Amino acid sequence: MSLYHEAAGILQAVRREQASVKSLVFSKKGWKSDPKTLFALSTEAAKWSDVLSEALEKSGILGVEKQLTPELALVLTHDLFLSKKGIALPASHGLYTSVSKHKVRLSAELTKARLRRGCASLDQLRAKIDDPSSNISADGESNGTAVAKYPRWVRINTIKTSLQSQLDTTFADYSRSSTVRGTLSGGNEKRLHIDKHIPNLLAISPNIDLTTTKAYKSGQIILQDKASCFPAYLLNPGSSEGDVIDACAAPGNKTTHLAAILAEKDNQNAKVIACEKNDLRSQTLAKMTKLAGGEKSITVKAKQDFMRLDPSAKEFRNVTALLLDPSCSGSGIVGRDGGGLTVHLPTSTSTDKGKSSSATSSRGKKRKRQTDKPSPQQPTNPVTTIPTSALEEQEEQPLEEPESTSNSTTTTLQTRLTNLSTFQLRLLQHAMLFPSARKISYSTCSVHFQENENVVLRALRSPVARERGWRVLRREEQVDGMRRWGRRGWRGECERFLREEEGGGGGNVGALAEEVAEGCIRCEKEDGRRGEGTRDEEGTMGFFVAGFVREGGGDDDRGSIAGREGNGGGMEEDDDEEWEGFDD
Repeated sequence: MSLYHEAAGILQAVRREQASVKSLVFSKKGWKSDPKTLFALSTEAAKWSDVLSEALEKSGILGVEKQLTPELALVLTHDLFLSKKGIALPASHGLYTSVSKHKVRLSAELTKARLRRGCASLDQLRAKIDDPSSNISADGESNGTAVAKYPRWVRINTIKTSLQSQLDTTFADYSRSSTVRGTLSGGNEKRLHIDKHIPNLLAISPNIDLTTTKAYKSGQIILQDKASCFPAYLLNPGSSEGDVIDACAAPGNKTTHLAAILAEKDNQNAKVIACEKNDLRSQTLAKMTKLAGGEKSITVKAKQDFMRLDPSAKEFRNVTALLLDPSCSGSGIVGRDGGGLTVHLPTSTSTDKGKSSSATSSRGKKRKRQTDKPSPQQPTNPVTTIPTSALEEQEEQPLEEPESTSNSTTTTLQTRLTNLSTFQLRLLQHAMLFPSARKISYSTCSVHFQENENVVLRALRSPVARERGWRVLRREEQVDGMRRWGRRGWRGECERFLREEEGGGGGNVGALAEEVAEGCIRCEKEDGRRGEGTRDEEGTMGFFVAGFVREGGGDDDRGSIAGREGNGGGMEEDDDEEWEGFDD
């Protein structure tokens, strides 16, 4: 039956696109299943995914039932135990039997999972899952620690409207909150908070659906995480400055944010040059640009690899700033679905009695597929296509943390981070070659030092940075809202890196580490199981951004670096093809 395959595709898309179940279901026509039924199943399966995934892993059925994907197993198990009508398939159907014949084992594991959460009955567990303030994590702890909840961030698109206009219309019946935390209480009550760091940004109660409003459909408001607004705001292109390049532009929220900043400063001579090498994502970028009203100020370079641009070309002579938000691990992303739904998927583990060869083989193949470099020719799942009316911020696919501390998983993670950071560094060094460039912002939705401060430090120590006078944008030089942001880079890790590079010496290592760390901006991803309260206070996902500025030189200093061949102008050697990351 198509219902379960379509629901499985929805769950896959939620994890990959970080889009909501509602937007994925109701913005697409042509479902074989009833959309309301599909939405209900997908939503409930996502809510129960932490518990059900634990039961599925403990039962080991994914190592036996080869036709079951983790998503399919999740939705089928949900209906087997939690739907009043059970699995909506004939008893003779292959999918039905693949799960139902393991019912006894699954029921036992589900009971254990329930008891580990301190619930005496299934109804009690259901109430706990339905209460977003309860901790239902799979670590077996039942300590009552509140799980982090997330506001819905809304950027006012000043190309088309103004903050005051939207407060008077779209948000006229919303009550004001002085803190982000205040938007997270009151259930379905309409509350908003005007952000204190990013201009024209609002935090809205997470249970409010804005996708049906006129303002959203017309591009007057854009759903964009607060941290995602940092790069363009930190870059802060001025009224008398030149063009800006967005190097990895799709889906286009940062691009249109740049255009809005230029419009607010009445810079009519500058344009935003948006590069996107992927064909499908280029189409999304073009749609987003049109919806936001940025056609006049944004030049979309579809299917254009930024690394293939010639910095010395005449068309880039007026480029004074670049925004780099490259493919990354996505380790800072938090699932956004109706206020924070996250889809947990089971892995192909064995039963408690021991690992079967089939389960081990299946798991090994899965790991290999996740590690392989994605192919640009790989067909896109039709479920993941999000039309213009449902364009939200889509960050890169999260890189899952290793499930154990074994050498194999640690090595796999390190290899992937090394590949990503190598490409990120090359991208940053390429940006430094543009002759008139004076400012660069570099950002990731990663929490890993290797993709963040490490890339910044390596870029600063590269020949291109030293010869062209690039340095980190110091905290005291940053635009007001970013200067006041409290969470900065990891000084200890910066100092450790510098001392290793200097061989343990260097009297100015501490001062340089402090300057770079203070210049870097971090948003920490909260883990509710640890009881950290930062998310409730700041309302951001895990994110990193740093700025670079250039001292000295002029438009005619392209000279030795830009003209070099071989390793691309002082950039680190890299014999591999360009790392494409985990693009959607």
